[in-house]
Amino acid sequence: MSPEASPAAGTRPARILITGASGCVGQHIADLLYRETDAQLLLWLRDPEKLTAVPRQDPRITLLVGDLRDAEPHRAQIASATRIIHTATAWGDPERALQVNVVAVKAMLAATDPAVLEQVVYFSTASILDRHLKLLPEAMAYGTEYIQTKAQCLEQLESHPLAERIVAVFPTLVFGGTVDGGGRFPTSYLTAGLREGARWLWLAKWLRTDASFHFIHAADIARVCAHLATTPQRPNPEQGQGKVRRLVLGQPSVTVNQTVRSLVGWCRGWMPPVGLELSEWLIEGLIKLLRIEVNAWDRFSIRQRHFVHEPISPPERFGMVSHAPTLEAVFEDAGLPR
Repeated sequence: MSPEASPAAGTRPARILITGASGCVGQHIADLLYRETDAQLLLWLRDPEKLTAVPRQDPRITLLVGDLRDAEPHRAQIASATRIIHTATAWGDPERALQVNVVAVKAMLAATDPAVLEQVVYFSTASILDRHLKLLPEAMAYGTEYIQTKAQCLEQLESHPLAERIVAVFPTLVFGGTVDGGGRFPTSYLTAGLREGARWLWLAKWLRTDASFHFIHAADIARVCAHLATTPQRPNPEQGQGKVRRLVLGQPSVTVNQTVRSLVGWCRGWMPPVGLELSEWLIEGLIKLLRIEVNAWDRFSIRQRHFVHEPISPPERFGMVSHAPTLEAVFEDAGLPR
């Protein structure tokens, strides 16, 4: 905890509400705030049994059990929160995505007490932003229900009465947990897929593609969020943005080719010096040959290729040190077999 975040003598500890508190990112944030601050934690989740990273019976922890779409049972607790870290989200079903990702966010903010609330850290996704952190027009035009509702919510938050107290964070590709699912924290979808991805290296190492992306570990997301939640909220200092501050959470970009090389090296394999270039027409041919179902957003992503952003906000941007700054560190943390 930074010196400026240390509570003054006689002040009451912060009350930090975390939604989606049983998820991979939510549990990393709860664990870090539990260990490194004296904050009272209000953990909103649907299944308390999934909470493994912090002691549920600790007097500093209050569980708000229920669906995000029904804030009414927790109105008093929401109104008491000095900070909110909103990680909960939904995808798959269009109606549920709309209700959770848009309607429930507005209902939760309406239940806060503006005289008490200092800050909201709102989780979106970097997929809806272009290189310069502007909203991608294609997000609304071609996006899945998840992408579209995240874009819609961001637009609405920019004009919300609490906009100046909102920090929107946009995680890139998120790793966390272990490949065998046996760690203290839940396993992210990407980490869960590492073992399967390694099985396809015999093919992937012969292919090349011009594409790049950012990634970040859930522990590093937690580190940035804990920093935000324990420092004074000020007007947005970022140039060229609106009232809502936008922070893309990611490490420096890596290429797909670099990623394959890193995986091959980790698994102690041999990487051929040349490979077959995956052009757009070849990708389309493989889609037809293998009868792979692709939607409009998939096709846009194939054309886009480079999902990179400037600036990015790893822990180092705030004077801290990343838990997993490289892919090799991610593999090691995940327990990926060598």
